[in-house]
Amino acid sequence: MKTRIPELRKQHKLSQEELGLAVGVTRQTITSLEVGKYTASLVLAYKIAKYFGLTIEEVFDFSELEEM
Repeated sequence: MKTRIPELRKQHKLSQEELGLAVGVTRQTITSLEVGKYTASLVLAYKIAKYFGLTIEEVFDFSELEEM
């Protein structure tokens, strides 16, 4: 699943570690989300979106799921 997490982190000048700490996960989890190796749980997706003041749909691209 594609995400805007790297773009949003850069806009807010955040490291993966800082974002992970803010939403309660490790840096490795943020890395896995950014490269598409891991799909966020609904709770984590909500926490990340809320952190950036966005909706889940504004952070995560669900278009691939719609094609299934």
